[in-house]
Amino acid sequence: MAIKRLFSEGSCVNQIICALLINVPVFAYGASMGWISPMTLLLQSDSSPSGVPLTDIEVSWLAGVAYFVGVPCDYIIAMLCDKIGRKKSLLLTSLANAASWVLLLVSTQFWALLLARAFVGFSMAGCFVTCSMYTKEISDDNIRGSLGSLLILFQTTGNLFMYIIGDMLGYHTILWICLSIPTLHIIIFMMMPESPSYLVKRKKLEEVKRVIAWLKHRKESDSLVSAEVQMLQKEQENDSKCSEFLLKDIFKDKVMRRAYGIAMTVTLAREVCGAIPILNYAGEIFTIASRDSSLILSPNQQAMLLGGVQVAGSIIASSFIEKAGRKILFFATALISGLSMCVLASWFLARDYGVLVPSWMPMVTMCLCIFCDSAGLAPISLVIAGEIFSFKYRATVMATTMATSSLVDFIQLLFFKPLANAVGIHVAFYFFGIFCVIISAYTLLFVPETKSRSLDDIYQDLMKRKKKTKEIPAP
Repeated sequence: MAIKRLFSEGSCVNQIICALLINVPVFAYGASMGWISPMTLLLQSDSSPSGVPLTDIEVSWLAGVAYFVGVPCDYIIAMLCDKIGRKKSLLLTSLANAASWVLLLVSTQFWALLLARAFVGFSMAGCFVTCSMYTKEISDDNIRGSLGSLLILFQTTGNLFMYIIGDMLGYHTILWICLSIPTLHIIIFMMMPESPSYLVKRKKLEEVKRVIAWLKHRKESDSLVSAEVQMLQKEQENDSKCSEFLLKDIFKDKVMRRAYGIAMTVTLAREVCGAIPILNYAGEIFTIASRDSSLILSPNQQAMLLGGVQVAGSIIASSFIEKAGRKILFFATALISGLSMCVLASWFLARDYGVLVPSWMPMVTMCLCIFCDSAGLAPISLVIAGEIFSFKYRATVMATTMATSSLVDFIQLLFFKPLANAVGIHVAFYFFGIFCVIISAYTLLFVPETKSRSLDDIYQDLMKRKKKTKEIPAP
């Protein structure tokens, strides 16, 4: 009976199946990013697969090159999404991920390792630009947030998967397992439909009806299917009045400029909450924090702990994003993350002055930051950025915000350690903490709730907020 109801008319099951398959490349990307953590010790040991232990500089480049390559690839992927479609762009993403594992299998030289990590940069751009748009465009409003937050859930699960198998299996066995994931995805995803928005753009109206009917589990003649097609046509007719220089159009229009500012701000909040340096330098941070303490975790225990916290946060985001709403969840996670970073900074500062402080506090505050990142800051920023722009602008906005993210991440990985050594690690964490507290206030004042709302409704809200701001009398 339950199975019959699951596949009844109007069911969302096909949207869920499609969204799950859309996010498989994100799982593969998560495994790729997680690979560097358990493999670093092996690659720098005397038994390194390359024959010669890698230097610290070489390992730093392996960790950072994906973010560096991701900056131009974000724009390339955005262009491909609009030229060849979301589906083909996603298949290229899986192909790039597969290529990275093939390179690691055929050669263990440093150039091959570096090129493989560069392919991961292309894969990263494909995941964060394509998957979030694709998922939004195949989802009903009432499940759009839950399906959109799958991206971070799949990424964190991929990380944890790699931490586990990285500790249990051999070097080449891991590579073969990881190669099988994008390979199987390419074969299976061939059966999935293209985004309805892209099909409308290509004027394939009959195919649009078939796709929407399949996604909504209804007949092609259903009035709801026709209404959806008409809504997409109207949206793209409005977009057709604009020029081809999309960023210029965004900055000329006051409401879209405001929406762009919101998208960029929530994206920066995700990147500058402190999660990136914590995840990449957890071992060293834990070592510094555990000095003169019996509370010491091995590198694998650290990775497993943070990976588990990430997955737990992602599950909560998927479960509560439609119940709590985007705004309140983003506000709460930004505030808690900011306060936890300030507490961590104060702990380091107090210890430098010889004050007796609890040894468990760094672990708790770092886990809180990671939890807030995966439970709110990361998934909701992607959902909001996809929800406050129409089809025409969505790829450009996602590319710009993700390119900014990649650049900020690359800079953080490059300069966090030398700056922390020069001015003190507490200064870095105070910066992250104060930034997140400011973002929480910004969210309350300026970010609209986008849960289950149409684009027109959201833009009406932004226009009202602008009028209210103008009406505030001068003191």
